[in-house]
Amino acid sequence: MLPIVPADSGGSPYRSISAFAGDPRLFEPSPSLPNTRDGRSGGGPHLHAAGGGSEPRGSMRSMLPGLTGIHAHPPPAISDSDEFQRANRAWLDDFALFVALKEETSGAAWTSWPEPLRRRDPAALVEARRRLAPALERVVREQAHFDRRWREFKGRCERAGVRLMGDVPIFVAHDSADVWAHPELFRLDPDGRPEVVTGVPPDYFNAEGQHWGNPHYRWGAPVFAWWIERLGRAFSMFDAVRLDHFLGFLRAWEIPATATSAKDGRYVAGPGAAFFDAVTRALPDRRLLAEDLGLQTAESRELRDAFGLPGMHVLQFSFGDDAFERPHRFAPNSAVYTGTHDNDTAAGWARDPNHAAEVERMRRYFGGDDGDSHWRMICGAWATVCDLAIAPAQDLLGLGSEARMNRPGVATGNWRWRMERGALTPAIADRLRDLTQLYGR
Repeated sequence: MLPIVPADSGGSPYRSISAFAGDPRLFEPSPSLPNTRDGRSGGGPHLHAAGGGSEPRGSMRSMLPGLTGIHAHPPPAISDSDEFQRANRAWLDDFALFVALKEETSGAAWTSWPEPLRRRDPAALVEARRRLAPALERVVREQAHFDRRWREFKGRCERAGVRLMGDVPIFVAHDSADVWAHPELFRLDPDGRPEVVTGVPPDYFNAEGQHWGNPHYRWGAPVFAWWIERLGRAFSMFDAVRLDHFLGFLRAWEIPATATSAKDGRYVAGPGAAFFDAVTRALPDRRLLAEDLGLQTAESRELRDAFGLPGMHVLQFSFGDDAFERPHRFAPNSAVYTGTHDNDTAAGWARDPNHAAEVERMRRYFGGDDGDSHWRMICGAWATVCDLAIAPAQDLLGLGSEARMNRPGVATGNWRWRMERGALTPAIADRLRDLTQLYGR
């Protein structure tokens, strides 16, 4: 699933105010839901597509969790909040103060706060914590509530035989609790502003490249320690984790902070094997999936394989002129997707005249009639030797481009699609089960 951290004002979970917090808007009051295999009612938590309909999750009047109306939920007991705070103090205290200060300054970026707060003067922080104590308590209780609900939800998934795979973005937003609390980990100027920012060069998604705007890390032992803490939090909530932009750990696209185009960037070396050595020592039982899409090199494949990380294949990328990526060449230790949140839907892709040659090649490759391209893609994914096969809900439903989740490099109109209750019908379940049994998944 997409990251479950607080989404930004545009609905993106990849530019969050925290790499550790949960988005309380994901859980909202609901009637009882079946929680047993025979469908008997048992209540309990469920994930809610906050915002509903076509509204982005961040469309509320603020991206700050404290301003989202989460108080409709019964808050956890004070003792539960205290226990949660003790266990998560390493990130929670700074996050709560960051949110409270953002509320107090009407959402102003932390670099525009009064200098003592911007530079985290100890006396100023003590005074802010005293002054904003009620807001701090509210944010802590919201996060404790989210954590409790999430663990109840995860428990129900486990009882149903469902495992959860999360997603950890490689970079964090500049205007976030993480960068404010740990400026020494990032390449910032004396005023706290990025010296260089992240992105990618021109690629499949955008001929101009992508200008992400996140600050770059000052890679080294302190950053490794912060990442291990971050991944430890993720593994406490998920059974496996997709590591976003794996190639960035080998080399990353660095853009001058003053540049307006991603074309003005250059590649700089990442931490490489040293980072994964540290993660492996600290988290030996980790289950990571490397999002290694893009321009792969021998070095990136060697890094991935040295640590036994599964890579990714996307069927929409598999029918161009380069036959290397045909499905019969996929590796078992990998995941195959019909498409990801950055792709068009399978049906939308099949209807796009710009992909006519690829779609025709796909149809010849998989055979069958000319209808239901999305099911042909799902069947093709399930038939590969990849250990894991994934189809987005939009592809199970056969939805077109109107249901696309994200258009990389496009600033507006993303992260809006929501699946309505009841959309996944018994007929879809039957067809998916038949494919799953046919291919032994």
